[in-house]
Amino acid sequence: MIRKLLIISLACASFTSMAGPREQAIKLHNRLAGVPPTASVLNQMTNLITAGEEIAAARVAIENPYFYNVKAKNWIKTWTNEARTNRAPLNDYVATVLGVIRDERPFHEILSADILYVGRPGLANVDDYADNNNDHYEDLENRGFDLKAELVPRTQSAMNNLAQTAGVITTRAAGEAFFSAGTNRRMTRFLFMNFLCHDFEALHDITIPDIYVRRDVERDPGGDSRTYKNTCVGCHAGQDALGGAFAYFDYTGNRVVYQAGNVRNKINNNNYFPDGHVVTNDSWVNLWTTGQNSTLGWGPLTSGNGARSFGQMITQAQAFGKCMAQRSFEMACTRAPMTQEEKDLVTSLGQEFMTVDNYNMKTLIAKVAVNCMGE
Repeated sequence: MIRKLLIISLACASFTSMAGPREQAIKLHNRLAGVPPTASVLNQMTNLITAGEEIAAARVAIENPYFYNVKAKNWIKTWTNEARTNRAPLNDYVATVLGVIRDERPFHEILSADILYVGRPGLANVDDYADNNNDHYEDLENRGFDLKAELVPRTQSAMNNLAQTAGVITTRAAGEAFFSAGTNRRMTRFLFMNFLCHDFEALHDITIPDIYVRRDVERDPGGDSRTYKNTCVGCHAGQDALGGAFAYFDYTGNRVVYQAGNVRNKINNNNYFPDGHVVTNDSWVNLWTTGQNSTLGWGPLTSGNGARSFGQMITQAQAFGKCMAQRSFEMACTRAPMTQEEKDLVTSLGQEFMTVDNYNMKTLIAKVAVNCMGE
């Protein structure tokens, strides 16, 4: 038995020592596309890796339709719902992110541009796009259309008749998940989670002034004002100062609704503390640019009006680049970065993404992927 185990161990060691560009190409393609490469693609990727062009090899793998139709699609789906699950149908949010990646548009557009990706007109048995249902996208997915080939860009304002658009923030899927009911605070929270990799608990700071905390936050929960000062303020002081960005948005009649100058009633509901802040317009201010949360590396935009400027604020933060690198690592390497070297790599690639690579998400994914294809 010992001899048999020794032979197996030596065989594994021998395979590892023989692993070279061809094995790396196979692993890289499998990680990015989820399927083995064809013989011609394998030869192409092997030659590129041999020549030291690993990133180019990764980009070859990304061009496989399975990257868009399976790998990236399921990855992005988790951004579109509160449960953070990929067990959800294709929707306008997912399709738009896929299109921006495929077309190599600067990824900062994803939270501010007037853009929406839909299926190419004339596809058989596919319902036309509608702003009050998801049938168009479910048909695309259920009938197996190639999303890489069939998605085309449109202006969201024309398709949805919205006077203000902000990339995926104002898609129907985002509205259904984060603008429905509630006070629209969910939208702020999930934008931070998805694009800055920080939930509000991680930003908890009780030193922030509470001048923007709304009336629906009790000042003495459980009859103890210390709970408010030591707990509630930590999140609400910063969150509520930002939340005005979405004051004119709602999700009713199965569609996103925007009415300029009309603060939705739900925003100021539940008057538990009459002297609390009342939202009167869609202005917002980032109070987390000082103190402990300045480490997110905020850009020059720290206040504004509406969803579009809010989205621009998110994508200017250094944390946005780092988060997109982390998300890409998790997708391409099928795990979170663990070692300090991997964490440093994520930080470095996030900086390159926002500067050298002009927010090119395809390049970022390729750069991340080559670091987990094996030696």
